[in-house]
Amino acid sequence: MRCVVSPFWLDGGVVALFWFIGALALAAVEAMVGEFFLLMLAGGALATAGFSAVTDFPVWVDGVFFAITSFILVLLVRPALKKRFSVPELRPSGIDALPGKSALVLEDIDLHAGAIRLEGEVWTARPFDGTQTYAAGETVTVMEIDGATAVVWRGP
Repeated sequence: MRCVVSPFWLDGGVVALFWFIGALALAAVEAMVGEFFLLMLAGGALATAGFSAVTDFPVWVDGVFFAITSFILVLLVRPALKKRFSVPELRPSGIDALPGKSALVLEDIDLHAGAIRLEGEVWTARPFDGTQTYAAGETVTVMEIDGATAVVWRGP
């Protein structure tokens, strides 16, 4: 009587199970990283698990299938996912958006009085440098907003 030991680790179902476990591991690490690269590799491993389960090709063919599938996912799917889930850059709004804007001096500006037209509204203004004054008709740059007063500087 002859005992035949089958190398079960080369069995298609077991190889598919290894690919499936690899896909789960890659997806778990991706959950911590968030760059969608490992998720594409996990997708390639999952597709390879299915491919391996339904075919009897050698393991190296599974590896080639994994490489090609992952490469396609990285090139085609990852950019769309990154664009869809990217956080838009925050733009300042309200008074936070006013510094750096140009304004027209309506009334002479000195340390104690002055007015400008900024974005269609009239604002009280004072100079950034308390020793300077600005005459009506000049263009100034808003340096900061201090309460309801624009702090201005003669700028470009």
